[in-house]
Amino acid sequence: MAEQHRPHTGPSPAFVAALRSAVRGESDFGATARSLMTMDASNYRRVPLGVLAPRDADDIAAALTVCQEYGVPVVPRGGGTSIAGQATGTGLVLDLTRHLRAIVDLDPAARTATVQPGVILDDLRAAAAPHGLTFGPDPSTHSRCTLGGMIGNNSCGAHSVAWGTTADNVRGLSVVRYGGEALRLEQGAGASAGPHGVRTGRTIGPEGVRAGRTIGPEGVRELIRAHLALLRTGYPDLPRRISGYALDALLPEHPGGPDPVRAFCGSEGTLAVVTEATVRLVEAPRARALAVLGYADEAAAAEAAPGLLPYRPLTVEGMAADLVREPAGLPRGAAWLFVETGGATPAEAKAHAERILRGADAVDGAVVTDPAGQRALWRIREDAAGTATRMPDGSEAWPGWEDCAVPPARLGPYLRDFRALLARHGLRGTPYGHFGDGCIHVRIDFDLLTPAGVSRFRRFSEELADLVVAHGGSLSGEHGDGQARAELLPRMYGDELVSLFGAFKDLWDPDGGLNPGILARPAPLDAHLRFEVLPRRPVDVEFGYPQDGGDFAGAVRRCVGVAKCRTEQAPGASVMCPSFRVTGEEAHSTRGRARLLHEMLAGEVITDGWRSTEVRDALDLCLSCKGCRSDCPVGVDMATYKAEFLHHHYRGRLRPAAHYALGRLPQWLRLVGPLARPLNSLARLGPLAALAKRLAGIAPERTIPVLATETYSRWLRRRHGTGTHVLSSGKVVHLWADTFTEYLSPQVGRAAVRVLEEATGRTVLPPPPGGVCCGLTYVSTGQLDAARRVMRRTLDRVGPLSGHPVVVLEPSCAATLRTDLPELLPDDPRAAELASSVRTFAQYLEEYAPDWTPPRLDRPVVGQTHCHQHAVLGDAAERRLRERMGLTGELSGGCCGLAGNFGFEKGHWEVSVACAEEQLLPSVRESEPDAELLADGFSCRTQLDQLAGRRARHLAEVIAEGLDGGR
Repeated sequence: MAEQHRPHTGPSPAFVAALRSAVRGESDFGATARSLMTMDASNYRRVPLGVLAPRDADDIAAALTVCQEYGVPVVPRGGGTSIAGQATGTGLVLDLTRHLRAIVDLDPAARTATVQPGVILDDLRAAAAPHGLTFGPDPSTHSRCTLGGMIGNNSCGAHSVAWGTTADNVRGLSVVRYGGEALRLEQGAGASAGPHGVRTGRTIGPEGVRAGRTIGPEGVRELIRAHLALLRTGYPDLPRRISGYALDALLPEHPGGPDPVRAFCGSEGTLAVVTEATVRLVEAPRARALAVLGYADEAAAAEAAPGLLPYRPLTVEGMAADLVREPAGLPRGAAWLFVETGGATPAEAKAHAERILRGADAVDGAVVTDPAGQRALWRIREDAAGTATRMPDGSEAWPGWEDCAVPPARLGPYLRDFRALLARHGLRGTPYGHFGDGCIHVRIDFDLLTPAGVSRFRRFSEELADLVVAHGGSLSGEHGDGQARAELLPRMYGDELVSLFGAFKDLWDPDGGLNPGILARPAPLDAHLRFEVLPRRPVDVEFGYPQDGGDFAGAVRRCVGVAKCRTEQAPGASVMCPSFRVTGEEAHSTRGRARLLHEMLAGEVITDGWRSTEVRDALDLCLSCKGCRSDCPVGVDMATYKAEFLHHHYRGRLRPAAHYALGRLPQWLRLVGPLARPLNSLARLGPLAALAKRLAGIAPERTIPVLATETYSRWLRRRHGTGTHVLSSGKVVHLWADTFTEYLSPQVGRAAVRVLEEATGRTVLPPPPGGVCCGLTYVSTGQLDAARRVMRRTLDRVGPLSGHPVVVLEPSCAATLRTDLPELLPDDPRAAELASSVRTFAQYLEEYAPDWTPPRLDRPVVGQTHCHQHAVLGDAAERRLRERMGLTGELSGGCCGLAGNFGFEKGHWEVSVACAEEQLLPSVRESEPDAELLADGFSCRTQLDQLAGRRARHLAEVIAEGLDGGR
């Protein structure tokens, strides 16, 4: 290489100038862009020089030409979900997801599609679905992985027993070598009969197609001819042999002749960069059913899997009980097989699944035909890559031996030996995966933080590699070798064949500029570990982080990069990650923010710690919706991390105006409450309102909410007095008078009192003198010292609860009391007591008025489940209550976009509106005329009022009206 760089240094000015003059795409060599690309979903970290988002194939060729001239390595990158480290590097990262997203052609008759490398798999599947077609390989990251990345890793997925690997489903590739030369690799005419037919490729240059066929760059054919015997005998016969280069695909006796496409798939970005791919589509079953089979243990399930293959299922997936945190409706057993079947009709698919159920020697089993039920079960399996990163006791587990594959008939014995090997090393893991193909995924609780732990990681890796080979297996059965396993390939293939891999790489990439250190001549498996740069001592922080041992670095380590937050359409009730879905920017995803926090702690690229403007700007568009707390498979809680960061970032410094105005909203509302009438009038005067919003840092597009002329507590005291006369009887309801109910929507409190007293026969107590506040607005703006003061004062006022539940009407306040309160005051037992006492309105009615019959309303509903309720509290009780009332239909997921102070803050208007347009507003526009518009959160109701011109109501208001016999 002509130019070498330390990871923390930047590129030469000459290189940057040459690159920017040669390409049209955006290049970024700043700290934020580099930090976002330091890691993929593996254990590894390498700091790049910069990031380029090429606009087209010409940009890629130009960039590779400039990079060769300046000796800068290149790392092609798709969704960044690689688990072996192959999407990290020290050179220029090509971000192929920003512009190269086109489905160039889709031919239903030929059952092919031509796509650019940045196409998301689910987008291709959605485009093919109207024609009854799909792309067969479907890794669990299908909602965010790219076709280019799948080709690079030869990805597989759950349906490989039916449709094979990515290599089985690629017909042709347009690629560009380091230095800018373009090649076209194609399968031959025989491919129409199946995935193995081949036609040799044609070399393509800027002037067009040249005469002559090729199986790659000059010298490849001669290399193959010189080593025929080695190539014919050196590869195990496996359905999931992903390790190494597939040079045996270039043998002359390969069906249809040498197959350069198959040989290229799985090359992990080390040979050339894909610019376009023509892929095979398969017929998608019109109906599907799922046979779920329970077994005594995982080895029994593994031994049963090969016997199900003659039934020609679509999947044979396995997992054990130690991966399932909740029963989730699974049949009896300690391990399960998920066996999917297809058919032209639901009855046919069901009959197929029932035949498998009858033929399987299972402890228990069930056939699931309901699509929602199937999705729920598959979600358990798809989230496993994240769920498995935490052991049941909360300790961390890591990839590294994520996808070994053995012959399916050997899977049961292999799993027993694997468990024994874990025990000998004192390690734990939770195997799961593609049992029908003999491929096992597992995260293991390696200690990758200490030298002794890393040494054990190496010893275990070496012994496991030998074990896999002893069972006739492949070190990688799906995700590629990368840095995690490539060092050990000689144990699988022998030194001679591995040296041939290096020769093959050199013919394609003689300068060694494409993804160096990956696959061929790899870096050691214990080098570049992403944890080694983190601080060894706990960082001084404010929150307790009970799930991470009080360690902020441990909390940040939670993000393993599976990138579920990068899903561009929220499925069902999912919330995460609204800012990424509306911006499409990695920096505004949960993963991107976690990466920046990681680099902030590392201090190499982001060097100013808590004062970092890079982290501040990325967190600025975090809505603090808490969606990641529940939707992220590993429970990253970016809302808490944001509050922590803001606290340190602004400590001792002037804050944005909105922090003083909106962050201290309860304080201001208590002061101005008596002046509600004149202030409401003044707020409707345009010039005065504009001045007030400018001074308060409020978006000029926003309307200032109307203050209540009579607060909830004043109304309740006028109605009940002090309530001391009922305290002794115990027949009381503790209703939390949150700031929003008290000053902005007291009608919700009045309705709740009406319903609670009717349903329970108890009396709602007035709030204590001085009022209560959960501290939400202080937390969301990172004013954590003030939040603690407010919380302690509230605990003093509330006093001992003596086991009484507390009904909280505002979901965001309930979530704050449930989570932030005990995490900010971990040493105050009153905080934990209050947190455990919190109930939502529907939860309280279900628990304390189980025999009460709510009014039957029989009409459709539309609206949104509050994101904090979704993430922290759950909405099962609300769903059951709506069902009892005859309120039909589903509330939308996502986030309303107002999210407390977020949507009011200057600079957030566009993102706030875009979030509302993602699910909420379309569902309201498309609703039936008589639909009830429900939104329990004040923010959600305000957003609907200001953007849709519709008044939404809390569920308590709807029930109260029903009790009064009106609408």
